Amino acid sequence: MIRHMVLVRFKPDIAEQEISEIFGALSDLTDTLLGARGFTGGRSQSPEQIERGFMHAFVIDFDAWADLKTYAEHPEHRALGARIVDSAVGGVEGLIVLDIETREQRET
Repeated sequence: MIRHMVLVRFKPDIAEQEISEIFGALSDLTDTLLGARGFTGGRSQSPEQIERGFMHAFVIDFDAWADLKTYAEHPEHRALGARIVDSAVGGVEGLIVLDIETREQRET
C-alpha cells in the first residue's frame, strides 16, 4: 500500500470553509477511484504545536503506485492541486508531499 501525505501552509486569508471545500472535493474524488481509499484531512490540533505553519494536512491510501499515478494524472486532482498551490504560502513552497510504501494490506 502507498500512503500519500500532503502538508499545507495555507495563506492566512484562506478561510477554513474554503479549505474544507477543497478537502471535501479531494475526499469525493478518492471515493470514485479504484485503488484509492481512506481520505483523512483537516487542521492540526497537536498539543505539541510544532507544525511550523503547516496547519493542514491530508492522507490518502493507494493499493499500488499505479493507483497513485492515476490519481495524480486525474483532471479533477490537477484542478484541486492547482487550487491548493494558489492558496498556499509561496505556492509550491507551502507544500510538503510524501509518498511512502507501507506494510499494511487492504482488507478483503
